[in-house]
Amino acid sequence: MDIMSFGRILEVAKEVKPDFAIIGPEDPIGGGLADELELIGIPSIAPQKSLAQIESSKGFTRDILKKYDIDASPIFRIFGSGELKELNTFIEQDLGGEFVVKYDGLKGGKGVKLSGEHLKSVDEGVQYAKECIEECGKVVIEEKLVGPEFSLISFVSGSQVVDTPAVQDHKRAYEGDTGPNTGGMGTYSDSNHSLPFLEESDIARAKEINRLIAEALQKECGEPYKGFLYGGFIATKRGVQLIEYNCRFGDPEALNILPLLSSDFVDICQAIINGELKEDLVAFEKKATVCKYITPESYPAAKDQIGEMVKFPVVPENARIFYGDVSEDENGELHLGGSRAAGIVGI
Repeated sequence: MDIMSFGRILEVAKEVKPDFAIIGPEDPIGGGLADELELIGIPSIAPQKSLAQIESSKGFTRDILKKYDIDASPIFRIFGSGELKELNTFIEQDLGGEFVVKYDGLKGGKGVKLSGEHLKSVDEGVQYAKECIEECGKVVIEEKLVGPEFSLISFVSGSQVVDTPAVQDHKRAYEGDTGPNTGGMGTYSDSNHSLPFLEESDIARAKEINRLIAEALQKECGEPYKGFLYGGFIATKRGVQLIEYNCRFGDPEALNILPLLSSDFVDICQAIINGELKEDLVAFEKKATVCKYITPESYPAAKDQIGEMVKFPVVPENARIFYGDVSEDENGELHLGGSRAAGIVGI
């Protein structure tokens, strides 16, 4: 079933009558599935469409940080179709030729391009910016930040925010990070729920930014944000800065976080829905995790191994395996898809 077939999803929801729904993918969240489910009396662990703009619009995110004086943005500017002549000047003079171009919408993780990595010149950056404007009406141009990146996901119910352990993701394929960016080749978390390269003040600031954003969203949209708020951060020389927000559990970050959860996940979800979220409802084991994805050799480029039979190892007691893009035939044999086949998490 197409995840954007809201009519069919609502039919299933009416038949099943669940206590609540968890909406995982970004497209139905950004498209307003939580609003539609609410109309038939089913609450969701996902924000309503207006609140989900924190992921679905890069410009909305930067504007809300600016409006509510949350000092976590790089130098940026949002351009529309009538400002094309000013693109070169902003990139070259204001940003010194080091820049990021962000598609102002959902693009499956492929809408952000960086100078020196995806864009080899200012002209290439300007051309991509123009393409973004043609497709979605505007584009965000930002200063390119330098530093280690990390993720901090929080459970949120309005102004009530409870944090999960910080995680670092590695997106590039191949040994030594020599390949192209992927959806994520693996992640790790540390036993102190911070990360080795972060100061105590860094993790405290990331947590503060998530709280400030949750409060700002409620003020801006007039509704409480209910669900997961995933902040993608970077530790720079001038402090922690926000790269972007997602409205969902990260992939593969959730594979690191949820196995450490020692409290009841359903209780947490119900507390989010009822506005009763508290710190003492959420407990994580003080353990470290490492997630490694198993993928087809040709991932992420070619799809020539789709359909090949695959067998996975038996994992030890302190590890878990989570299947991804695999299918099972009538004989119980597993076959590869074109994307990440499974995540193995060591704890």
